[in-house]
Amino acid sequence: MAATAAATRRFLAPGRVNLIGEHTDYSGGLVLPAALDLGVTVTVTAAERIRLHSDGHTARVDIAADGSGDRPVGWGRFVAAVAAQLAALGRPPVGIEGSVSSTVPPGAGLSSSAALEVAVATALCAVADVALEPLVLAAACRNAEEEAVGVPCGILDQAASVLGEPDHAILLDCGSLAHEAVPLPAGLRLLVVDSGERHAHESSGYADRRRELEAGLATLGWPAPAELSPDDLGALEGIPLRRVRHVVTENARVRDTVAALRHGDEAQLGALFRGSHESMRDDYEITTLALDELVDLAYAAGAVAARMTGGGFGGSIVALVHEDAAERIASEVVEGFTRGAAIARLCAASAGAREV
Repeated sequence: MAATAAATRRFLAPGRVNLIGEHTDYSGGLVLPAALDLGVTVTVTAAERIRLHSDGHTARVDIAADGSGDRPVGWGRFVAAVAAQLAALGRPPVGIEGSVSSTVPPGAGLSSSAALEVAVATALCAVADVALEPLVLAAACRNAEEEAVGVPCGILDQAASVLGEPDHAILLDCGSLAHEAVPLPAGLRLLVVDSGERHAHESSGYADRRRELEAGLATLGWPAPAELSPDDLGALEGIPLRRVRHVVTENARVRDTVAALRHGDEAQLGALFRGSHESMRDDYEITTLALDELVDLAYAAGAVAARMTGGGFGGSIVALVHEDAAERIASEVVEGFTRGAAIARLCAASAGAREV
């Protein structure tokens, strides 16, 4: 199908912060992310090939419109993988030419790669006049990430980027893909504090954790973790026990967090976020000393709730803070941090991927 216009168009896909539900998505569990007012913008015209340049990279992408041929390195591998996944779904080979810019810090646990994938996919579908259901597009982008970097990730990041709603988190069952928007309490802000520790899923322990979890689930006969309780784990010991216990208790914490948000129960939110962080530290072993310190500093400064967010091994924490104390808490956390130069960002829950 030929492109219908050569006008310049802009597409935005947000990054995300996961409020709670970490490392539960790839086993069909529950997650509670929010799309952020940080994102990747693709400004393009329709073209014969995909030719993109990025403000933050010297390398340019120049590939076939269907992603075929030799794969580029660096950020271009995500673009090529997305194009190939969409071609497999029947998207006509209409290319795009233009630029990519981002306000999502890479490696900070805010899904910069998923935002890039979703922004490019949204643009490619639009110029080819193809309409995909949001979670079909998200699944294609998830498949592209696994293809591009070999990380067996779940659908959390891409789903959050397409489903986001202003002032809401998204409760997503990653098994059934059922989802609903959950209002965030008025008067609470999202504070994301970047530790400065950088990670890449392909070189971290992310894939190891998934293998360890699956080994534990295989011992139990492959039940759905969201349907398990801690009483069901008696057949496990050692690492498999710890990995499965984290996922089982984390699914329960997601449910309880939704209830606490709806009832405005700040004490319960604080306990649930603290419990999630401790489970990631002790049972899943994905936090770092820097992330542990930031969480403690946030609570000491008066945050309602705080925990590590993202895949772990570096990145950021997320805290819920009262709006009238947000700037002070952000400043105290950054000033008190002893393990590097942290960056605090006060964020808002935003809409999902769209043309702008």
